[in-house]
Amino acid sequence: MAEGRGRQEIGPIVSSAHLADGALPVLSELEFGLILASNAFDRWMVRCMTAAGEPGCAAIDVLVLHSVAHRQRPKRLGDLCSVLGVEDTHLVIYAIKKLEKRCLVKSTRAGKEKLIAATDKGLETCLKYRAVREALLVDSVRGLGLDPAVTSAVAATLRALSGHYDQAARAAASL
Repeated sequence: MAEGRGRQEIGPIVSSAHLADGALPVLSELEFGLILASNAFDRWMVRCMTAAGEPGCAAIDVLVLHSVAHRQRPKRLGDLCSVLGVEDTHLVIYAIKKLEKRCLVKSTRAGKEKLIAATDKGLETCLKYRAVREALLVDSVRGLGLDPAVTSAVAATLRALSGHYDQAARAAASL
């Protein structure tokens, strides 16, 4: 029983107790948090894009549009996949085709390379998305009183962990 509370300690919140039984149980707790955050973030992007005037986009479409619009410079397919951590280029190619049909991005050629750039409509959509994000998400998250330095450190830790998961995925593929 937890002292002074009259209830039993239930342990960490995980999705797979059999994975939490290993040498680093807290990793299972982190992974469950990542699962929930990832799914919530995907839902958020899709619904925010709908509120910004572009219903029917998938999460990958939203990610590609924002990446293409970043710094308003055309991007190569390989760079988009690399920045987004997407191994299957077909997913990004399909997203680009869908965004082109919506006139949010356009493709051009520079020699043999295909470059993807945001259109004026695409940039305008990103600004609408930002406005919805500011109104519905940023203000509520700001209310949590998160320390910006700590939040930045968490983001850096997640990026570092992504490298460990990528390395482990490569090793698993060779088994």
